[in-house]
Amino acid sequence: MAWDRILFYWSELQPGGPDEWNGYHVPDDWLALASSSGREVVGLLKHTPEWATDGPVGCGVPRGLDLPIDDPSNLWAMFVRRTVSAYSSRISHWIVWNEPDIAPQTYGAEWCGTTEEYYRLLKVTYLAAHELDPDVTIHLAGLTHWHDPNYLRRFLAVATSDPSGPQHGYYFDVVSLHIYFRTETVPDIIRATRAALAAYGVDKPIWLNETNAPPNTDPEWYMPQANYEISLEEQAGFLLQSFSLALASGAERIAVYKLVDHDLPPHFEPFGIIRPDSSRRPAYYAFRLITEHYAGTHSATVDQRPQYTIVTLSRGYLATRVMWARTEADTAVTIPALAAQATLIDQTGAEQIIQPVGGNYVISLPRARCADSRGCIIGGPTFLLVEETGTPPPPTEEPTSEATATAQSTPSPTPSPTLEPTATPRPTHTPSPSPTLTPSPTATERPSSTAPVPRTATPRPADPGSGSAEQSTVTSTSAALPLAAGVGGVLMLSLAVLLFLKQRR
Repeated sequence: MAWDRILFYWSELQPGGPDEWNGYHVPDDWLALASSSGREVVGLLKHTPEWATDGPVGCGVPRGLDLPIDDPSNLWAMFVRRTVSAYSSRISHWIVWNEPDIAPQTYGAEWCGTTEEYYRLLKVTYLAAHELDPDVTIHLAGLTHWHDPNYLRRFLAVATSDPSGPQHGYYFDVVSLHIYFRTETVPDIIRATRAALAAYGVDKPIWLNETNAPPNTDPEWYMPQANYEISLEEQAGFLLQSFSLALASGAERIAVYKLVDHDLPPHFEPFGIIRPDSSRRPAYYAFRLITEHYAGTHSATVDQRPQYTIVTLSRGYLATRVMWARTEADTAVTIPALAAQATLIDQTGAEQIIQPVGGNYVISLPRARCADSRGCIIGGPTFLLVEETGTPPPPTEEPTSEATATAQSTPSPTPSPTLEPTATPRPTHTPSPSPTLTPSPTATERPSSTAPVPRTATPRPADPGSGSAEQSTVTSTSAALPLAAGVGGVLMLSLAVLLFLKQRR
């Protein structure tokens, strides 16, 4: 686990006025656990208290935002200074607000100011935070893209018109994105984001802070009126597909929202890869494959054909090829071998050792379900082909028992037996004249013992692909995968868990 994202609600930290400080909102235990487990904490600042705005509570523009940052009447500057001062030894990354591209008066709106006022909010945060921590990293709020595809360009037009902007990097260091539901929008939106930055001469890393495709057909959280038709197996495939495409698009960090559903309200989609009762959705096992078989990626390429997609992740002495069908037709792919044998893994985690014939593997990919009205928004069941293309490094020292105990201080749910892979892991391979593998069906989630209770989906914008993952009123956790630059430009990949806390509207 490499990093946590924790929400810092201004309205919770200072509910009654600027002289209050509710440290229980973000307990020190959370930060201590992250530190002892070697995880970096990323904080997200948002949600205006009633006493600090003339606008709506939560999304209203802070009072005094146009005043100098050392003026006590600039309430946001005072809050940022207090927060960074309290956590500077433990937190050096701050995300400024959430999804400002959702227009006011729209369901899920979190920022009720203008683009110019958001830029001012960002600028005040940057200046106030840097007074206390010169090495602090400031992140642009996560953008949904579909609510307003031109928001980033309008924001950059404002930022680049500020004469003081260039010397401060336009007051932000990272662009954050939230991309949901449709696999192939991931590279499209990252590409559009890079194009917008380039149009204004700005170069910033991109984090995909939130991505997922919550199912509407889970027997234990059935949502017949959902805006998207997505199965449990498609959610699992979406994670494998979207993470690989984001890596190939150069995203620096990637996160799934979210790890656990806690006390889901009836109207909210089940984003969690773990249910409220601690049982695991198929997406849990897909995400576990990501942590193991995407780790160490230093470069990635995409081979996209009309019938299928193959993403190749180069991982030092390992190579992982991620593949899926794009249409309603079964398809076979011929893949050049990089080694004498490979491990073929389906999205449940079932493994099989296969060997090439004539220098190639032939893999049968099952068709995509394509049940959504928009067509094949998610590819078919996803498969990984993992090969050793070089010499493994020498083994590292095993962690001490004390370190192991610390890392396991948060209990993990016990998996439901019906979710385990149906194939016997790593069977002894018998050479065959034709190594074509027809993948077995994805394991299905255990059925509900009672009739499903229909639920109504959260309204979504007219544009496809939208998702606002922070509208929950519950405490929840999420998981993420960062891709960070290392020594000599080598990129290292590791897993992180995001904590989404006190998510109140």
